[in-house]
Amino acid sequence: MMEAYDRFELLINDRIVKTPIAIASMAGIVDAAYVLERAAHVGAAFIGGYSIDGPTLDASRQMAEAGRKEFLYDDPLEALEKEIDALKQSDVVAGINLRGSTPAAYGEVAEAFENRVVYEIDAHCRQPPMLDAGCGEYLLQHPAKLVEIIRALKAADVTVSVKIRAGVAASDADLTRTVWKAGADILHVDLMDFGHSKVRQIRNASPLMLIANNSINTFDRAMDAFSHGADIVSLARQSDPWTLAGLDAAITRSADEGGWYNAPKQLCRGGDIRALTFCCMPVKACPLIPTLERIGLSRNDYLRVKQEAVKGTPLDDGKNTCFGSLAWCCKMSSPCMFRNMTLEKKGLSAREYMQCKHQLSEKILHRVFGGEESADESS
Repeated sequence: MMEAYDRFELLINDRIVKTPIAIASMAGIVDAAYVLERAAHVGAAFIGGYSIDGPTLDASRQMAEAGRKEFLYDDPLEALEKEIDALKQSDVVAGINLRGSTPAAYGEVAEAFENRVVYEIDAHCRQPPMLDAGCGEYLLQHPAKLVEIIRALKAADVTVSVKIRAGVAASDADLTRTVWKAGADILHVDLMDFGHSKVRQIRNASPLMLIANNSINTFDRAMDAFSHGADIVSLARQSDPWTLAGLDAAITRSADEGGWYNAPKQLCRGGDIRALTFCCMPVKACPLIPTLERIGLSRNDYLRVKQEAVKGTPLDDGKNTCFGSLAWCCKMSSPCMFRNMTLEKKGLSAREYMQCKHQLSEKILHRVFGGEESADESS
């Protein structure tokens, strides 16, 4: 399992995520048995959605009568206990997607199961009975209540994910910042038809772990999401064992070859804020300059952050490169004989170089978001 951590460097709920592929919840379908049948090729799974109090259970019954699949039971805690226990045998990081009408309902579940699972708030369901119960997309239109739920869960010291549907809130970037500052740990986004531009917008708004969802069922689509800011991709209706196995194999192979499985595109090619790790010094008119302005980082601060971050690392020197240090060098996909000659002289492989760039990116993001500053939502 340590090999998996070295490859992807992903932790959720203090557990290693063996592959950046997750199963997304589908009410009445995704339960422990569903996950266990697919456990070999997923790193995380969110079972549910599960209604956890009277109003949402009534809503589930209405939806079931109308022909939708739902998990129906008399005692939510008893039903969840059975599912959580069943998942113990798996190395998949388990989450439970919950629909409740009050913050107290979520808090009660968290008190019962503590840190055994990730608690995912369903701010995604758009069925009228759930909206009338005050959950699902209702929370995207009433973010103050969503904040209360997040805080109720965090009061129990548990890991919190929020599942949203893009394009519903007045501003997805503002919603992302609200969720982050309320204490959530993960943002799970159904991208609808927005694609990678929405991934980049959300990535630039917070340091939250980002799970991208909706029709990401091929390697190319997964890499597109990764290269614009996703940490994990999730599948729902297309989460069949064959598709999951193919994705897992392809993503693992790419990670082993490249060294940074979700490396961003370079900033000048539409990359997200993480791409600052590949930017050179701010000496010419290019996308770096307006990006620094948007995130509130002066040119001198940018220089200082990168110079300090690479001290004592393999990126510290590189006198034969354009700016005298590998800190300013570009992505391996961009040809550069000066960078490559320097790497060869240092005995640093392309994979190791990209791993170092990943570490530099993390330090830059810590500086940007540590000050609670974020990129403009149009980025």
